[in-house]
Amino acid sequence: MDLGIAGRTALVLGASGGLGGAIAARLAEEGANVAVAGRSQEGLAATAARIEQAGVKALPLTWDLEELARIETAVAEVESAFGPIDILVNNTGGPPPTPVSGQNTETWRDSFQTMILSVIALTDRVVPGMRERGWGRILTSTSSGALSPIPNLGLSNTLRASLHAWSKTLADEVGRDGVTSNVLVPGRIATDRTRFLDEKRAAREHKSVEEIATASAATMALGRYGTPDEYADAAAFLCSDRASYITGVVLRVDGGLIRSIV
Repeated sequence: MDLGIAGRTALVLGASGGLGGAIAARLAEEGANVAVAGRSQEGLAATAARIEQAGVKALPLTWDLEELARIETAVAEVESAFGPIDILVNNTGGPPPTPVSGQNTETWRDSFQTMILSVIALTDRVVPGMRERGWGRILTSTSSGALSPIPNLGLSNTLRASLHAWSKTLADEVGRDGVTSNVLVPGRIATDRTRFLDEKRAAREHKSVEEIATASAATMALGRYGTPDEYADAAAFLCSDRASYITGVVLRVDGGLIRSIV
């Protein structure tokens, strides 16, 4: 299926590896010019190389999302290289595993700025241009914890859930201008972040990482962890011209992990 995004300009956050890197590569395979942002220069270089293997241009942007002042210069770099941003994939790293109670206000504030305020501010920067041109895709990657809270991920559960309400509200505001806003929710996808969380849980429960992974997989309908490429396929579709009548949704790519119907 031709997703209809060849020549479009995409900016993917958190693209130095994992889910963001896979999404960036998948968009490139569809012919989009992709700017990739992240903190690891080495990781960004690897993602950029993968993108260029698809025969399109890549622009790596070393960027810590805590730096809100960097938004304007980063967007300007993308526009100078490729033109206006048509596709924005909001994908941020997660905070450290902690209970929801007993965290100091500074920890909450720092996590809010990196995970929420950066996403909102960047989206606000690029959405007006999308509306003027009559086409745009905003996709925000969150966590299954925003739908079914995960033990010991209190900060992530709370903050990511707020992005669901924000994305739905945004969808109502921009839909008539040809811009969609959707949320993609990963389950247990085989990334470094998932491995890290499994290691932390294994340490708490005095088990091996393999035991934790096996037990987690057993709770899913498909009985296994997903791959970043499987997640990226769903992301690419929601960012495509083919998904023009899908907005305001929260799509789970979780192998049946979340047990609720809605």
